Amino acid sequence: MKFGNLALSPRQVVDDIALCLVFFTRLPLPVFDFRGRSLAAAIWAAPIAGLVVGLIGAIVFATAERFGLAMGPAAALALVATLLTTGCLHEDGLSDVADGFGGGKARGRKREIRRDSRIGAYGAAALALSLLVRWSALSEFVDPTQALFALLAAHAASRGLLGAFMHLLPPARVDGLSVDAGTVSQETAMAGALLGAIPLLLLGLGGAVFALILLGLLFAAFRALCFNQIEGQTGDTIGALQQASEIAVLLVASVALS
Repeated sequence: MKFGNLALSPRQVVDDIALCLVFFTRLPLPVFDFRGRSLAAAIWAAPIAGLVVGLIGAIVFATAERFGLAMGPAAALALVATLLTTGCLHEDGLSDVADGFGGGKARGRKREIRRDSRIGAYGAAALALSLLVRWSALSEFVDPTQALFALLAAHAASRGLLGAFMHLLPPARVDGLSVDAGTVSQETAMAGALLGAIPLLLLGLGGAVFALILLGLLFAAFRALCFNQIEGQTGDTIGALQQASEIAVLLVASVALS
């Protein structure tokens, strides 16, 4: 099976999807034998894990609306469902990056703050704003189908950028999650970006084009920020990029779909 220039056997495709589901979600999945397959090699399938997360959130949104809840509570419950599904994996990265980039001056100090398990003022503010903006965007939808399209597009596209980010920026530390994940090839990064971009068509052609432009600008700006701050990427910065990208697509969806 081929994804652009990336050639994979059917078994590798299944293994990579399973690996991304195991890593990016907390779903009760069976134990898999990945035979040494690394996250870096499987990262092209991260958008598929995003589709699963978005679908769960959309089902909860539709169920809440079916029982007569207003869009605000339905959006809140959908957001809770996605947080529980991912175990707040990316939110943790966002808060650590906000604390490290905002609270530290020297690069060494920034790294120390990000590795501190305690949350500071910058991290708390970033989390609060992330939740508020995502809830505000979701609560704009008056139809569960709109919420479905928005959640699928946002969660898939935001994870489609992760491989490219890992490919274009070196690890900022000699240890940590991004180092353990391995090196992402150009072919894998491109396959993930393409797979993540396809669901943006659910926003309509105009919405998809605008979302792609916005994501491109966001990606370039955040890549430059990370290089300036810590000369590379870490697992926390990858999580922060996902959060910022998810927010960007949800905002576009709130205009394009409603």
